Amino acid sequence: MTLLPTPSQTAGPFLSIGLRWNDGPYVVPPGTAGAVWLRGRVLDSAGDPVTDALVETWQAGPDGRFASREETGNFRGFGRSETLEGEYAVLTLKPAGVPDAEGRPQAPHVAVSIFARGLLDRVISRLYFADEQEANAADPLLNSLPDDAARATLLARPSRDGYRLNLVLQGSDETVFFSV
Repeated sequence: MTLLPTPSQTAGPFLSIGLRWNDGPYVVPPGTAGAVWLRGRVLDSAGDPVTDALVETWQAGPDGRFASREETGNFRGFGRSETLEGEYAVLTLKPAGVPDAEGRPQAPHVAVSIFARGLLDRVISRLYFADEQEANAADPLLNSLPDDAARATLLARPSRDGYRLNLVLQGSDETVFFSV
């Protein structure tokens, strides 16, 4: 009998255990007025889809407020999407801009965390809206990035039912990730 080595697993083979969330990708219920889909693919360094990642989003609402645990309204502020086919999708409302820690205005954005194989911890990024050009031009974080190519990795483009942004984990087109 020949024994074969067990495949390497950074975080284990069952990422979904304990991570499934009842509301899943619905930051707002389907049919909510003004709801938009945030969609994209999670890609590895070769451009192949990552089919076992988890994308989490956290954001302010259209009124610029973050939902609290006590609030039970239609806007939850938090979404979680599995990438079974390499694609994530979160139904939400477009956020208002909120001030940063120093009180400077920020462009409307959504915080994004990605959990995936090969990662010991989540990676954190942001999704900005490409059609918010004036607000994006004044955003302190976007302005801190070295060039337009880096900024472009954070800009979701309008699509037929919302916005689209691919998240690239490594390589020449890597999404900008932040150490927080």
